[in-house]
Amino acid sequence: MKRVFVFAFLFLPFLGISQKLTLTGNIDGLKDGTEVKLANLQNNDGSFVDQTKSVRGAFVLKGRLEEPTILGLMVGDSLKTAVFLGNEHVRVDGSVTQDIDDWKYTGSALQNQFAAFQKFFTPNFQKINTLAQYLQMAAGDDSLKFEFENLVNTVQNDVDAFIAKYPASPVSAMVILSTISLTDDVSLIKKRANALQPAAMNSAFGGHLKQAIIDATFLSVGSMALDFAQADTLGRSVSLAEFRGKYVLVDFWASWCGPCRRENHNLVKTFKRFKNNNFTVLGVSLDEDKDKWLAAIKKDELKWTHVSDLKGWENEVAQKYRITAIPRNLLLGPDGKIISKDIHGDELEAKLEELFGK
Repeated sequence: MKRVFVFAFLFLPFLGISQKLTLTGNIDGLKDGTEVKLANLQNNDGSFVDQTKSVRGAFVLKGRLEEPTILGLMVGDSLKTAVFLGNEHVRVDGSVTQDIDDWKYTGSALQNQFAAFQKFFTPNFQKINTLAQYLQMAAGDDSLKFEFENLVNTVQNDVDAFIAKYPASPVSAMVILSTISLTDDVSLIKKRANALQPAAMNSAFGGHLKQAIIDATFLSVGSMALDFAQADTLGRSVSLAEFRGKYVLVDFWASWCGPCRRENHNLVKTFKRFKNNNFTVLGVSLDEDKDKWLAAIKKDELKWTHVSDLKGWENEVAQKYRITAIPRNLLLGPDGKIISKDIHGDELEAKLEELFGK
């Protein structure tokens, strides 16, 4: 459940060698000697592009960037924000009484685009995350589902409008990356990436987008699920290949996961209804404590095959399938291909009714 990024951009790869980033600040009320730092957030190593101290409310930060990117601007101990800049001359004006995100930047089309993204997308992301949490706790609430789906559709339309307006901007590549989790439609993601010009796709964010498309494709509906083997509750090795010929729901969960445990009630009901129709479940647990894992299986009456290597989030199957949140699941056909993803409750039951004609 992010952040963010034309004719001028076409020349950035050539000008970047000789130009530097210069960020000049004039902030009303900023005390003399206030530390001001500019960090490259993409490096994730705690290093700074430049740092200085303010004099009479002013400061100047300089540095040479390999390409336009997201930077962290830190003013004193409490004022922090993200900016998207390249090797350009930029000015920022504001006041310590303002929210730092309301400071005004001139001289950077990139930052203006980034600010526009944050202004309209960030509040929607927050609402989507909140609604997703409510939906986990109130499964079946049609009004919440309707609100959630409408909001997601609004964001999707805004993504298309943004990249259509700025097809050469690396900010557009970041916009697609930032919203990639809102859809399982890999063809839509590819279509958006193909709409971007080389100046956007040849950026670091474009490179990340290319890799994200590769990652999404290998788990897309219609693709073959990767085989794996892991120990069951008795220590015997169980492989996914053993389930070939059946419809199987590969369910990633854990005893400590509240939403997973609540979903177990629905899954037990579905399993009982369809277990005699060539359907089963294979649970992959992200537990570390075997006793708690076994206790949860017994308490929730999960009478299907379970496996785990008891490595928590480092579970090798979860790593292989790039699982970063639970509950997650994949519904596989008898041929081992993915039929559906993240399908729960009534939706799962309806899908099985469709498959088995009942």
